[in-house]
Amino acid sequence: MWESTDVTNGGGPGPGAGEPRIIRPPAPPAWAPPPAGYPGPGYTGPPAVGPASAPTAYPMYVPGRTSGLAVASLVLGIVWVFWIGSILAVVFGHVALSQIQRSYGAVRGRGLAVAGLVLGYLGVATLLLSIVVAIANPSDQNSSSMVPGANVVGWWR
Repeated sequence: MWESTDVTNGGGPGPGAGEPRIIRPPAPPAWAPPPAGYPGPGYTGPPAVGPASAPTAYPMYVPGRTSGLAVASLVLGIVWVFWIGSILAVVFGHVALSQIQRSYGAVRGRGLAVAGLVLGYLGVATLLLSIVVAIANPSDQNSSSMVPGANVVGWWR
């Protein structure tokens, strides 16, 4: 069992001389099993301190850059300068969507590209509709009147 030994503080007078006593149990023999609650055989102790034991770094989320073509598609879809902007908005929007898909998240701006495509296609549809209306209603080149059927030359007769 455990025995206690008397140890005095710093070699002063012996026990009973008014000095406090420190009583320590003897160390267990080297062959004794660890007390209950401690890890069993195979435990190597705490990990070493240093770069080899540093925790594995987790990859940080870094947002990708926004596609310039997606922004250009949206701007040209809004502005549509004489319908050339609408055609360019459609072209830039499709190229931007292709780049965004191939980048696997490195390039952002899908929503901008889709909005530019929608506005570009609306502008192209408006262009085609205005061409069809212009062809269906040819203006009379001989008459300078804005009212159909009015003859400017003989209006007083």
